[in-house]
Amino acid sequence: MSDVENVIIIGSGPAGYTAGLYTARANLRPLLIEGFAWGGLLQQTTDVENYPGFPEGVMGPEMMRMFRDQAERFGARLLTEQADRVELASEPGGIHSVWVSDTEYRARTVVLAMGAEHKKLGIPGEEELAGRGISYCATCDAAFFKGAPTIIVGGGDSAMEEAIFLSKFASKVTVVHRRGEFRASKIMLERARAQANIELLTPYRVEAFVAGDSGALGYASLVNTETGAELEIPVLGTFIAVGHEPQSELVRGQVDVDENGYVITAGRSTRTNRPGVFAAGDLVDHTYRQAITAAGSGCQAALDAEWYLRDTPGVQAPAEMAAGDPATAQWAPVAAVEP
Repeated sequence: MSDVENVIIIGSGPAGYTAGLYTARANLRPLLIEGFAWGGLLQQTTDVENYPGFPEGVMGPEMMRMFRDQAERFGARLLTEQADRVELASEPGGIHSVWVSDTEYRARTVVLAMGAEHKKLGIPGEEELAGRGISYCATCDAAFFKGAPTIIVGGGDSAMEEAIFLSKFASKVTVVHRRGEFRASKIMLERARAQANIELLTPYRVEAFVAGDSGALGYASLVNTETGAELEIPVLGTFIAVGHEPQSELVRGQVDVDENGYVITAGRSTRTNRPGVFAAGDLVDHTYRQAITAAGSGCQAALDAEWYLRDTPGVQAPAEMAAGDPATAQWAPVAAVEP
């Protein structure tokens, strides 16, 4: 059994690494359980053009490497493993437990930053043909479909970004959206329409994916959502971009979540219904879902955790914190908590 940590951060990405950076600078020596797929969804993104400080843009994986290195530089301890189970205390000052396989880690505060994953359509053929023509990341798999007919399913900025990237490889990209109007921003729609091999097809929904003679994806079966007319598109590659699922399974039943599984926080804070447990990033945000907003909420979670340690009776605020970040300069130890 481990000693009691000040902070355990579960998850990585902009929220997790920013929380790690801030708590490390406050001399809290956070333990960051970053998961096997560290870096979150930005590991699957190509050019990031809208994050301040990168006037020429930056590749998503490169930006996540910089976030990670910066957090580690200031003392965050990284554990590239998956958290399997948690037991979150229900009383202020209680000790929370996080298991990685059979190893238990205990902490006075926990920051949840597990992010979100790609949402699936849940239609016939999707699961069976995943990895055999169906993908959720064009930037990962587009090169496998050079010169091939493909489709993108979705209507937002992510779908347009995927289509534009895919158009560099595929012979044709058909963007299928179930509504007549796209949710994508004007600039992303204009960029997609400017590509000669991108076609926007509305209002259609995909009913099923069907294998071809080779056993891989052969065509997609579509239906017009207004007229009911059916359409079959020969296609070798399909990329699904219809949103995300918050990765809250680890804590459901212990922290409050909404009807879609997003963790609920109090007001403008990152506090959950469990004292000493905070949540940040795409695990919470179903509105903005940007790297910069995730990073900002990671900062908030770190500060909320600091203030909890400082102000909660029965919680030990480490004396060495006063030598760290100026925000903690007034801290003083209070009664220690028994492990």
